[in-house]
Amino acid sequence: MSIDFGTLALQAVNVLILIWLLQRFFWRPVAAIIAQRRAAAQAMLDDAAKRQAEAEAQMAGIEQVRAGFAQERAAILAAAQAEAASLRAAAEAEAASAAKALEAATRVRLSAEEKTAMAALRGEAAELAVRIAGRLVARLDAPALRAAFLDSTLRELATLPAELRQGVRVLTVTSPAPLPPEEQTACAARLRTALGGEVAISFAADPAVLAGLELAGGALSLRNSWRADLERLRAELDHAA
Repeated sequence: MSIDFGTLALQAVNVLILIWLLQRFFWRPVAAIIAQRRAAAQAMLDDAAKRQAEAEAQMAGIEQVRAGFAQERAAILAAAQAEAASLRAAAEAEAASAAKALEAATRVRLSAEEKTAMAALRGEAAELAVRIAGRLVARLDAPALRAAFLDSTLRELATLPAELRQGVRVLTVTSPAPLPPEEQTACAARLRTALGGEVAISFAADPAVLAGLELAGGALSLRNSWRADLERLRAELDHAA
């Protein structure tokens, strides 16, 4: 077999021409297109990365805003809770103050009602005592009762200081009812003896005395009567109340 170098050279030239043609009309455009596509893809990737960065920045801003909202919400809730606690404390203090005021007013009212009731009871007791004393006086022997009160009056008179008794020059004797003349004479004589001197003695009647004798003259005041006893009893009840 013989090799035709001319044909081989022609084929080589054809190959070179084909390579040149491919390089000029195919590979270069294709490479340019690939480069353009690559540049476009890189631009798209860069734009996507930029957009992703912007999106991440926006998400960070949103998260920051959300955090700010959460802090503001927590601050609002804390302020609301503090205000509610303050209002509750103020309401409790006001309620406690109102309860204390009501309790104090109630105590004052009850005390006043108690005092009124006690005064009414003491008045009723005094009235009852007066009625009982009147009934007892009506049942007792009047001369004997007057004599007994005169004896006790003279005994009380004797316990007074001598200068007080001797300083009496005018004396009024008050009894529940007018004394008979003979009793007035005997009573005056015994009183002058007890007072130790000449004394001008007058007699008066006052049903409120109930029973007994009341002496009044100068600095002397001696009440030996049921009226005085009832008044002392009422004073003791008032003091005890």
